[in-house]
Amino acid sequence: MSLSERERKVLEELERGLLESEPQLAQKMRSPGSASPKRLISGVLLALIGLSILVAAVVLQFALFGVAGFLTMLAGLFLASSNVKVPNAPQSSTKPQGGKSVGGGQNFFGDRWDRRRSQD
Repeated sequence: MSLSERERKVLEELERGLLESEPQLAQKMRSPGSASPKRLISGVLLALIGLSILVAAVVLQFALFGVAGFLTMLAGLFLASSNVKVPNAPQSSTKPQGGKSVGGGQNFFGDRWDRRRSQD
């Protein structure tokens, strides 16, 4: 199903807005291989297998299988979460209007809001 001409224009405007406001995010979204869906899916499946082994061990009251199921589940969750890359928050040198920096410059959203307000 193709997009209408109006939908294409709106999509292009959104893309341009993203490129202007968040160039680092746009670059990450374009880079191939930044997030592997195979790794995420295999991690989730491994976690579900571990959970099912853990439940079976509880039903059978066999502690060794329970430990093995827990470790398998933990390994799956680690594998799935290792796929996610968290971008570093940019450090802002601007201070809020009171002259004091809240949290030693760690107020990312407040600084960002102030920058956007000053641009208007």
